[in-house]
Amino acid sequence: MKKPIQRLVVKVGTSTLTYTTGNINFRRLSRLVEVLSDISNAGVQVVLVSSGAIAVGVGKLGLPERPADVPGRQAAAAVGQSELMFLYDKLFSEYSKTTAQMLLTASDMNDPQRRSHLVNTFEKLLEYRSLPIVNENDSVSVEEIVHGDNDCLSAQVAALIHADALVILTDIDGLYDSDPRENPDARRVGVVEEITPELEAAAGGAGSSRGTGGMATKLNAAKLATAAGVDTYIINGTPCDNLYALLEGRDTGTLFCAKHPKEEQA
Repeated sequence: MKKPIQRLVVKVGTSTLTYTTGNINFRRLSRLVEVLSDISNAGVQVVLVSSGAIAVGVGKLGLPERPADVPGRQAAAAVGQSELMFLYDKLFSEYSKTTAQMLLTASDMNDPQRRSHLVNTFEKLLEYRSLPIVNENDSVSVEEIVHGDNDCLSAQVAALIHADALVILTDIDGLYDSDPRENPDARRVGVVEEITPELEAAAGGAGSSRGTGGMATKLNAAKLATAAGVDTYIINGTPCDNLYALLEGRDTGTLFCAKHPKEEQA
């Protein structure tokens, strides 16, 4: 039996937060905030890794589509990030939750001194019962905006703070043995003990036009997190109430089992 989850990283993707127009899906965003606030009230330390800045910026700027050039996406991210945090802060405040913005880059995570500062900041924020909201610093980080996606960032954050679990919310019910959008007989895989090359091959493909991720990036995130001793779940983010099912131990999504017991981490 899995230990109770006391420190949880939740990653939410662009496709969950926005409509195909790029505009915010207020119903989903509001429910996500409500559920996370309720989970926090139950005593779970929650860190939210949120995509969506570029898509929100595209909508706010009135652009017809996501820019194809990197500077265009960086500009959209700069506009969208402020709007996204404004909404999060407003909605979480309705449940008396104090938010904190954390914008990270790969160099922040890789540099030992900066990484240490990040750990200290996260620990103090959680001690203060604040709810950190993390995103990649897209307006200055070209590497992430071209190649990256917040799935892997969420895994790095989960490892950094020694989370009990990482939950990646997406628009599908978990990992399937084949693409359920193409094969109606595809079956959901409930538990994955090891991510094999066959699994990775079956998970190929990109995400929506509003985001950069697909199942392949989620598997890569699961590999990173489980290698650091963090159980990782991929579940459907619609409805966000699926988080309750997961915390109550009900069968939902796909669990990728941590490679080593938490106690062995040093």
